[in-house]
Amino acid sequence: MKIKKGDNVQVLSGNDKGKTGEVLEVNPKANKIIVKGVNVRRKHVKAKKQGDESGILSIECAIPSSKVNVVCPKCGKATRIVYSMEKDKKVRVCKKCGTKLK
Repeated sequence: MKIKKGDNVQVLSGNDKGKTGEVLEVNPKANKIIVKGVNVRRKHVKAKKQGDESGILSIECAIPSSKVNVVCPKCGKATRIVYSMEKDKKVRVCKKCGTKLK
């Protein structure tokens, strides 16, 4: 996957189209990611033991990684990622401005 944990991404389609957020979790096997503040669902939780609180929690659910693009830190635009070789290492590069991504 070209998207990594900690990347800033923008949603391209769906209910949260246009929102940006940080990637919290990456699941390469299912090709899904969890983005902070995107695809938020409400979950009803019952107290399991005395002292726990029951209530309604807001949690972020996974979205397909194909629905997001990485936001370049230099140009600030949503862009695709290209790999280039530098001294026997693959480096992620912004396709629009050519800046190396961490």
